[in-house]
Amino acid sequence: MEMSEWTSQVRRGILEFCILQLIGKEPRYGYELVTLLDRWEPLAVTEGTLYPLLRRLLKDNYIESFWKESESGPPRKYYSLTTSGRHLMDMMSVEWSKISGAVGQIEWFGGEGS
Repeated sequence: MEMSEWTSQVRRGILEFCILQLIGKEPRYGYELVTLLDRWEPLAVTEGTLYPLLRRLLKDNYIESFWKESESGPPRKYYSLTTSGRHLMDMMSVEWSKISGAVGQIEWFGGEGS
């Protein structure tokens, strides 16, 4: 497996979790999510990646959308978590803690038995 393929697979799952986290803090519009994720290069996405993910989360009832007037320009479509979305985000947080903790332990494993 090439590194880019592995990275793509890892990012796919983490990206959904990160988007739920960002929307969970406060309602956000699509381009805002793109610019926020750009802060962390490994999580940077294009609109072509983000909007299909948002549509799927809407369809699955994890997020909802509403239009809000913008101070500069046309109205923007904002996204917020539903009760189901908050529950999913909470479950993902628990699993992420377990996974990242286990990986951290493996990274520092002293090689007992090797």
